[in-house]
Amino acid sequence: MKLLFCLLLTFSLLSVSGQAGINDTLRQQLVRDWQRAKEYTDEYLSAAPADKYGFRPIDSMRSFAEQMLAKSPDLQNKDSVVNYVNTSYDFAIQAIQNMDVNKLTEVVTWNLPGGKRSVTRLAWLLKAFEHQTHHRGQCTVYLRLMGIKPPAEKLF
Repeated sequence: MKLLFCLLLTFSLLSVSGQAGINDTLRQQLVRDWQRAKEYTDEYLSAAPADKYGFRPIDSMRSFAEQMLAKSPDLQNKDSVVNYVNTSYDFAIQAIQNMDVNKLTEVVTWNLPGGKRSVTRLAWLLKAFEHQTHHRGQCTVYLRLMGIKPPAEKLF
């Protein structure tokens, strides 16, 4: 019985230390992905000329600047949009670097348009990543309509 207890305790400790390693690896991967997304988005920001940041495919659509999540009237010129977007990525990257990876499975509830949503912290991070990717993808069409070839895909 003593041997069985020692084995179970050993496997439990290995499991806990393994989980911490997995969480640290996950954090490192998230940081790399967000840094890559920042660089990729910056290539899109650089590709659009300053005089095209107000470009709208049609009047009812967002401008290029607004697609980059800059709806404020004082964030419509290229320099302010680039600064805002890069600062936002830096904030996200720093938050991921400093997060307690042991809380990634903790469920968090937010009030959003359309109701409350409850998902894990990891799911919120993945949804935020998906959202920024969506906006950058929208900007692919904007650049093409401007006659600009979008930056090459940056998977790694």
